[in-house]
Amino acid sequence: MWNEIRYGAAAALMLLALFTLCTGVLGVFRFRDTLQRMHAAALNDTLGAFLALLSLMLAQGADFVSLKFALVLLFLWVSSPVSSHLIAQLESRLRRESGEVNRR
Repeated sequence: MWNEIRYGAAAALMLLALFTLCTGVLGVFRFRDTLQRMHAAALNDTLGAFLALLSLMLAQGADFVSLKFALVLLFLWVSSPVSSHLIAQLESRLRRESGEVNRR
């Protein structure tokens, strides 16, 4: 009985992760500005990865593989915001150098 509940919760979390990631893809295609696209992608990427890996950890149970999933999640939480920040900083610098302040 507990296994069915655990697998059901894992499936629900995986579906929520899929919805979150698909929403991020839609935001990337819908927005025109580079910084708005990055914002949509970075937020949904982090939340989607968290939900997907949490789902996998719940389905796997408490063992060494779940620890590996947690380490992957920690790496993604550190690297994704840093890379997004660096790309946004580069875009902002390129806009200033080209004289383009605010395009809408």
